Amino acid sequence: MNGLISVLKPPGMSSHDVVNRLRSFTGTKKVGHTGTLDPGAAGVLLVCCGRATRLIEYLDHNKKYRAEITFGMTSSTGDSFGELTPGDMPGDFSMERLLDTIRGFTGEISQVPPMTSAVRHQGKKLYELARAGKVVERRARPVKIYSLEMARWYQDPRRPRALLDISCSAGTYIRTLCQDIGEKMGCGAYMSFLLRTGVGDYAIADAHTLEELNHLTREGRLQEAVISVERALAFLPEVRINEGTLKPVCSGATLYPPGIKDSPGGIGEGALAALEWEGRYVAVARAAYDDRGRLCFKPEKIIV
Repeated sequence: MNGLISVLKPPGMSSHDVVNRLRSFTGTKKVGHTGTLDPGAAGVLLVCCGRATRLIEYLDHNKKYRAEITFGMTSSTGDSFGELTPGDMPGDFSMERLLDTIRGFTGEISQVPPMTSAVRHQGKKLYELARAGKVVERRARPVKIYSLEMARWYQDPRRPRALLDISCSAGTYIRTLCQDIGEKMGCGAYMSFLLRTGVGDYAIADAHTLEELNHLTREGRLQEAVISVERALAFLPEVRINEGTLKPVCSGATLYPPGIKDSPGGIGEGALAALEWEGRYVAVARAAYDDRGRLCFKPEKIIV
């Protein structure tokens, strides 16, 4: 079982719980996800199985979310599972002011990772320290918000809410984004709901529930839900290799021009390419010129 499975994670399960379920479905221990989703959140969790776990670093890790932000209260954890503390609503609070405020949160911004995150501090994950009642200083990190739009507004004189559609880079903390927006608005806010609607090119409409995957497993049709390595790496240029080159390439040897059966033009030095043999991708390689000025390909990850 080698490939990717887009899972619709339900609320109440950790990402690691989902990985364990996929291990039982696929019969392999080599299973990993491309980005943690909070236990209380739902949505797309992209899972790599078998040899596809070697591809995680090459995949698109940008995320899309729909989040509900509730104003006039703060949370000890930034979400609805923490201790909530009421705040005062400023007299100039309005939907129009919110729309103006969120425009300032697009582009590259800095975020301080929350204590509930999996970021490590001196070898310990922050959420492990938080569970022990410890709070440590964290450095701000740059992230990118590609788009931030309000999908719906819920007017309430005490606790107004808004649904936000967010497209962002990997490493973006939506709960922190909601807290920072609330602070900017002068009333405090927390993330009261989170749904991850996409990871890279994989949208929530194409994700499979665990119940669906269990059903496919019982019927011996789990492969129907698997995204092949070739499809997952379709964004890379394809370099076809000769049969006699297969064994050296799979041992990590550099692919020189005599071993290339076919290659598209326009591949520059330092670019990545997928090395293909008989319809299968056997390696991800990086292009480089040798001392004779020939474009060669050095395998970075063997995937057979």
